[in-house]
Amino acid sequence: MPTSNSKTDQHKAGVLYVVATPIGNLADISQRAVQVLSSVDVVAAEDTRHSRVLFSHFGISTPMVCINEQNESAKIPALLSRLANGENVALISDAGTPLVSDPGFLLVRAARDAGVQVSPVPGACAMIAALSVAGLPTDRFVFEGFLPARAAARRKALTRLLGETRTIIMYESVHRIENSLADMAQVLGAERKAVVARELTKKFETVVHGRLAELAQMLSQDPASLKGEFVVIIEGSDGLRDSLADASKLLLALLEELPAAQAARVAAKITGVSRKTLYQMAVDAAR
Repeated sequence: MPTSNSKTDQHKAGVLYVVATPIGNLADISQRAVQVLSSVDVVAAEDTRHSRVLFSHFGISTPMVCINEQNESAKIPALLSRLANGENVALISDAGTPLVSDPGFLLVRAARDAGVQVSPVPGACAMIAALSVAGLPTDRFVFEGFLPARAAARRKALTRLLGETRTIIMYESVHRIENSLADMAQVLGAERKAVVARELTKKFETVVHGRLAELAQMLSQDPASLKGEFVVIIEGSDGLRDSLADASKLLLALLEELPAAQAARVAAKITGVSRKTLYQMAVDAAR
């Protein structure tokens, strides 16, 4: 556990604690996390205003500094200086485990490069929580974070996942979930099994199972469900989709040398997949 500095230990570098915080239900925080946050010298928080609610609930009075995507690089020297002088620092995000689609990677890397001890205080993580109740294979999975915001880039990213055999996990915002699900259904297959989870551990927790096309339609018909951030979990590719996945890989390689129409025609001849289907994939990939 972190301890306050004294004259006898000022020569020792402090510890950077990476602390997971609740993703919704405040009762999910660990006793150790509360102890660490209460006893370190400073907490580097993604949004101090947001974290102040958590601190108030547990009576934590440790001072905070803001560290986010915009200022992380600029804040690192001062935090490293404090660590070098024997102070202990805790890193938290707004919710869940820091660095998982949240800031902190640059600080952790810089601390390790400087020889500072970095210690995890594990806890809640939205993607793991969703995966645990999804009912899809959990032995092998891949986390893709947030898909690109622009439609063409998003479809291109999804096309590269066509042959992925592991369970696929993604985050998505309320503003893009409808369009993203529609693109997933179009690119990965309307019948692909998937799970959409939102508001995990909160009052209106929802975990919906279905096919991608069904889920896309369900959300478009229920505006009330468009709240919070979403975790989307999709089954990996199986034997029935191998030919399309292989065709996609070949098509992407051909597009590096050929126009879309010609690449689609060549890929169709080699794989037997519809030229029309491949051409549409080529157009989406080229945008």
